Amino acid sequence: MTTTATETATNQLKIGDKVFNSRLIVGTGKYPSFEMNKQALEISGAEMITVAVRRIELDKTKESILNYIDPEKYQLLPNTAGCFNVKEAVMTCQLAREAGLGNFVKVEVIGDEKTLFPDNEATLEACKLLVKDGFTVLPYCMDDVVLCKKLEDVGCAAVMPLAAPIGSGLGIRNPYNVKLILEAVNVPVIIDAGVGTASDAARAMELGVDGLLMNTAIAQAKDPLKMAKAMRLGVECGRLAYEAGRIPKKLYATASSPLDGLIDV
Repeated sequence: MTTTATETATNQLKIGDKVFNSRLIVGTGKYPSFEMNKQALEISGAEMITVAVRRIELDKTKESILNYIDPEKYQLLPNTAGCFNVKEAVMTCQLAREAGLGNFVKVEVIGDEKTLFPDNEATLEACKLLVKDGFTVLPYCMDDVVLCKKLEDVGCAAVMPLAAPIGSGLGIRNPYNVKLILEAVNVPVIIDAGVGTASDAARAMELGVDGLLMNTAIAQAKDPLKMAKAMRLGVECGRLAYEAGRIPKKLYATASSPLDGLIDV
């Protein structure tokens, strides 16, 4: 079946000045090996890859995941994982840019070590400073409508509310907040954290979100390569279903065929 120009445009994701054909963003970490990580990236079809600046080797003369990521093929998205205040987050992004990782950044400012929930106020402040410094900012945040509107107002290129705690695999815990965020902002909404399997990915996309970011769900699966493919298909399937428009839910049955003009028997 031939893909039309309209379908291609619909399927593309625009963040900042970049356009992506894949709506799946994947992470680097927790894999048995860098080589498996590389294979999973390829199978997932993702075009944006996030890397934890404070947890990877930035010197490419040494063994580093950066040696397994083709910068011509993937958009790097350095993240501030492990940062607990504004200063750490801003300096980590600046370090990433100086190391040649670009201006796209995922901002995480953690407020609670047990849940890894983000610090809303610190996240907003860090994003303000980074936008002013010329970064394309994608913040990891709570599924908070008011916060997401504020993040858009300070110039963030997208908002990335969590579905559930990082690495929990619990899936979408509050689809209603996600729907409210989608109504409230005009920038892309990307679910970040909490997806556990392909059905979670499909369900998230069916809500109308613009994309998904995941790492643990693929990296820690029994077979990461198979899960990478499953997630790719789940995202594509969910997006297609959203665009198709599901039928309304009803309590009682509705005949699939018209009841008028039935043959007498």
